[in-house]
Amino acid sequence: MNYFKKSIMLGGISVIMVIIILFTIKNNKQYEEMEVGSFNTIEDYEEPEEEKDFIIIHITGEVINPGIIKIKEGERIKDAIDAAGGLTPNADTNKINLAYVVSDGQKIYIPSIFDETEKQLITEEIGESVLDGNTEKKTNKININTATQTELEELKGIGPSTALKIIKYRKENGTFKSIEEIKYVPGIGEGKFKEIEDEICV
Repeated sequence: MNYFKKSIMLGGISVIMVIIILFTIKNNKQYEEMEVGSFNTIEDYEEPEEEKDFIIIHITGEVINPGIIKIKEGERIKDAIDAAGGLTPNADTNKINLAYVVSDGQKIYIPSIFDETEKQLITEEIGESVLDGNTEKKTNKININTATQTELEELKGIGPSTALKIIKYRKENGTFKSIEEIKYVPGIGEGKFKEIEDEICV
């Protein structure tokens, strides 16, 4: 009789030990899943965002905080405006392409609804009221890499058709590396180039 009771007790203890072991294993498994569960699938894993270089540009005109700003390479005029505190109530965004990708060293002018004459919106050289070594202002020159059709038509002998050819050429071949390259545009020969070479820049 005592032997029978001992057997029952030992069996009960064994069952309890098995239950404890199984419970411990289950808890450890749940803990491991909590630690790494969010990275178990490809769908849940996110590649770290590629770090981009920063560029420096000068933004003026109708923004809250005009001046020198730093933005990421590949960002657009809209991003530059946001970095400068946003637009003033007088800004005229119909005259500028907010999706334009800006480059290091550029000067961006945000136009006003009160502007009476068209101004060059993007420049890549010496800016307004800044003089070079010869004290010669260069703001009157038209940048053939960024000028609009209207701005190009201000050049001597350049009508709507030729202005469109210039824009088409730079879209298909990239920006002009020098002003002399404009002679590659159909309709602009040496004679016409001589007429406009003092009015253009790159």
